[in-house]
Parts: sequence; structure tokens; C-alpha cells
Amino acid sequence: MKPPFLSLLLVLATLAGCAATGPSSPSARPVLYPNAAFNRIGEVRARQEVDACMGRAQAAGLTPDEKNNATARRAGQGAATVGVAAAVGALVTGRDAEGVARAGATGAAIGGSAGAVSGAMQDKPSSTYRHFVQRCLSEKGLDVLGWN
Repeated sequence: MKPPFLSLLLVLATLAGCAATGPSSPSARPVLYPNAAFNRIGEVRARQEVDACMGRAQAAGLTPDEKNNATARRAGQGAATVGVAAAVGALVTGRDAEGVARAGATGAAIGGSAGAVSGAMQDKPSSTYRHFVQRCLSEKGLDVLGWN
């Protein structure tokens, strides 16, 4: 592989990693208010209660993220768009059939990668999952301030 291609892959991987964290990501966890119940059981036990409620939500068939195939859809769109554009560009500049095919394949690979990263950034947390976890914690006397 050529160094610029490796650099592009590194940038795309970094962007995907950033998209996978934070309060708006499916990997976010509840932030608890230190109320009387929290203070009585302590931080360690409260964390265990969070884990248990998250496990109950998943056992009920819920997932932390909305499953809408955004990653696959955007990867396909990116591959098609950039692949065709690269092939047309190669045709316009007078390349032979092999050059056109190579340009199209390279463009499709780059466009597919960029599209996949874009789709990964579109993952949204499931509000139903979060409501389930919050209600479970509420029934244990714990107050959820938000997700982080």
C-alpha cells in the first residue's frame, strides 16, 4: 500500500472512533445524580445497578443503537458515487479501458470507506433502550441526569 492510502485509512479510523463515544453515541452510559439512594448504596453498587439495568434492556430485545443500516447504505452510496466519478474522469482524460477500470475500482474503495465512516457517524442511540434503563434505575431509587 502507498503511504497516502495508509494515512487516509488512519484518518477514517480515527473519525469513526470519535463518532463512537459521547452522550449522543449508543455506547453512552447513564449519569446518576448522587441522591439518598445513590449515597446509601455507594458508587460501586450504583454502577452494578446500571450494568444490571442495561443487561435487562438487552435481554428484553432492545439494543443501545437504532438499527437502521446507515453504515452499509452510506458505504454503498459512497462506493457507487466516487467509483463512477473516478471512472468517468479517467474516460474524459483519455485513459485506456484498464486505466478506467483501475480508476473506478480505486474510487469505489475510497468512496466506500468514506461512506462507511459517514454511516457509522449516523448511528443514533435508541430512545426506547434509554427509557427502559432509566425506568429500571428509577424503580431502584436512582435518578438519571443524562447519558455520557
